[in-house]
Amino acid sequence: MKNQHVLITGGGIGGLTAALCLAKQGHRIDLFEQAASFEEIGAGIQLSPNCSRVLHHLGLQESLKQFGFLPEGTQLRHWKTSAILSESKLGDAATLQFGAPYYHIHRGDLLRLLVDAASQQQNISLHLSCNIENFSQNDHGVLVEANNQSFKGDLLIGADGIHSKIRASLWGDESPRFTGNIAWRAVVPTHLLAPGIVKPMSTAWLGPHKHFVHYYVKGGEFVNCVCVVEKKGWQTESWTEPGNLSELKSDFHGWHNNIQQLIDNIDEAQLFKWALHDRRPMTQWAKRRVTLLGDACHPTLPFMAQGAAMAIEDSMVIADCLSVDTSVNKALQHYEQLRKRRTAAIQNGSRRNAKVFHLSGIPAWLRNRAMKTSQQHIMKGIYQYDATVAVASNPL
Repeated sequence: MKNQHVLITGGGIGGLTAALCLAKQGHRIDLFEQAASFEEIGAGIQLSPNCSRVLHHLGLQESLKQFGFLPEGTQLRHWKTSAILSESKLGDAATLQFGAPYYHIHRGDLLRLLVDAASQQQNISLHLSCNIENFSQNDHGVLVEANNQSFKGDLLIGADGIHSKIRASLWGDESPRFTGNIAWRAVVPTHLLAPGIVKPMSTAWLGPHKHFVHYYVKGGEFVNCVCVVEKKGWQTESWTEPGNLSELKSDFHGWHNNIQQLIDNIDEAQLFKWALHDRRPMTQWAKRRVTLLGDACHPTLPFMAQGAAMAIEDSMVIADCLSVDTSVNKALQHYEQLRKRRTAAIQNGSRRNAKVFHLSGIPAWLRNRAMKTSQQHIMKGIYQYDATVAVASNPL
């Protein structure tokens, strides 16, 4: 198919990666971001080989090396004794096994390098402070209205996140389900910590009704912490809600001393919490020339560290579909066909982990025995996926 004019709403990780993948294929892109600047609210993010190979394909390898951290492995530990429940190697072993590395990176750093790359592409136009007010489509294209201006394109991609206006316009505004979990997030300066308490790997401490994850970002200068607790009565779904340090300390009272050191060195002004909500896998994403990408169609709980990875994979697949299929409609059908089963499996697996991580008593003992091998097998299947050849391997 000839090169297309693609309209994208949403200037987060998914929207920007999609713009870069499409531009590499020769398409022209107008990307609309409602905020006045490209800023990623949040802290750390894990980029597993299934998505880092896409970013390398886009030529971002040196930038990722500069801003990222290469962990040596992953660990699951007992909340009180620190006993290792499961461990897997990353670092050079991951690159050798999967053909791409595993990175830890600050979300703001990742967004910045994506924006820099997009700004250098002549066929990408970035529009800030641009709120999509309405859109319409016919057999020939899509018309988007934003800030009293009209933009015409061949198709529209809604990469506008978990509260997607494009999804709501296509399929109605589905009410999310509160999972019963809230998550705390913070970053701790490494120099405040005793040497050796944080290993150069992603570590998840599992305990009754809660778990605590930490890993290095910004080249090891900071430790990213995500602390998940089962709670009732508070359901604010926001990344920017301030947290209370005394409440966090109470939640993890009695946990291992390493966890206490991390909590004691959190700056309360930089502590946030949000309620984790769930949405069921969608049965359909697209209508004719309008489709969805990333959290707009498959928002994922953070219990497999695959939310951003799925959006990055989406970006590669939709770009390839638009380049090889004979029409926009067929390309969007092909994209959806290739992505729905995998993203639904990640959604369901993350939902399952929310329960598995928080077991107690005999069920927790059985989980710990099974995790020695099962966790590595599951993640191996995820990391092996190669979005750069998905379309060529699965023609419509």
